[in-house]
Amino acid sequence: MNEVDISKNISEYRKRKDLTIKELANLIGSTPSLLSQIEKGSANPSLNTIKQISKALDVPLFNFFINDDSTENLVVRKDSRKKIMFAEDDSFAYELLTPNSQGDIEFILMKVPPKKSSSKELFSHKGEEVAYVVKGCVNLHIMNNLIELNCGDSVKIPAYSKHKWENIGDVECEVVFAVTPPSF
Repeated sequence: MNEVDISKNISEYRKRKDLTIKELANLIGSTPSLLSQIEKGSANPSLNTIKQISKALDVPLFNFFINDDSTENLVVRKDSRKKIMFAEDDSFAYELLTPNSQGDIEFILMKVPPKKSSSKELFSHKGEEVAYVVKGCVNLHIMNNLIELNCGDSVKIPAYSKHKWENIGDVECEVVFAVTPPSF
């Protein structure tokens, strides 16, 4: 695992805001020499100092703890998405839009071919789901109800709610949905 360089991150965010060390030091009530030492890595900032810097730069605190060297691991290229196919119908596909299922949320692209459904029976999972219809029209069977969703519509599916998706049209439907916590 790569070590995170907080001092480098503080310096980069300060420069993005076009602030000098002296200007940032004044904003957080510190001395320019201490801030300079923090940015050089020769002094360790207290958590309170990091909070003050975060507020002054209008940057979420956790951003200082992210290592940008691994940002490529955050990207999922269109041609390298992980696909989930089911044996009973290999024309129906889920594509993972997040790099993996190890975070607190996952995004999935579901492609529903014409005259197909996501399953024969209604199913449920532990994750809460929010879905957005990107293309086409799709029926959502949920909790003994039928909801027709058109392109641009969205819906929230509570955790453990039995549901299935069905495309009764002649055009492939695409639905992007987020599940938290990940359950695929």
